[in-house]
Amino acid sequence: MRKYFITGALVLVPLAITAWVLNFVISTLDQSLVLVPSEWQPRTYIPGLGAIITLAIVFVTGVLTNNLVGKWFVRMWERLLQRIPVVNSVYGSVKQVSDTLFSSSGNAFRKAVLIPYPHENSYTIAFLTGVPGGDVKNHLVGDYVSVYVPTTPNPTSGFFLMMERSRVVELDMTVDAALKYIVSMGVVAPPSPLDAAPDTHVAIAAE
Repeated sequence: MRKYFITGALVLVPLAITAWVLNFVISTLDQSLVLVPSEWQPRTYIPGLGAIITLAIVFVTGVLTNNLVGKWFVRMWERLLQRIPVVNSVYGSVKQVSDTLFSSSGNAFRKAVLIPYPHENSYTIAFLTGVPGGDVKNHLVGDYVSVYVPTTPNPTSGFFLMMERSRVVELDMTVDAALKYIVSMGVVAPPSPLDAAPDTHVAIAAE
């Protein structure tokens, strides 16, 4: 009986979690219906209608702004926001992050790496995001890199660290494989490279 129960759980638990996540996403997108004038809203609630409207708005916005006239309007809008105190700093920061994460040419997570964290005798997977900049680099003695340490099983939250490059080990795995490894809490381990040498764990090379 225990064997059958575990087998059933292995089948149903992933389906249940997937359904829960999809329900959460669709329910969140459905909130866009509150932006529609009341006289245009359907008399009866139609599940998923708000999600369809949200996706349509995103798509139409992309179409309208992907030309010279649309880009001009976007530039004018951004210039207006930059003149508003507080709003300019918040909007500028969010836009920088979104451009890095969602741009087709962006490389928010460049490489999967192994770092000592939270102490010297334990390790975790992190992602290389760049190098320290601004006034921060003037106070760091040596060669440092910036890494993002995601939490398990929710990698959308985590910690931003600056570490000496010599303590950061580049992993021979893709960012997607590393994310799956983190989300599964180490259960879904990526396959080892067939041609990996015994001493391939070397500090990440300088870029």
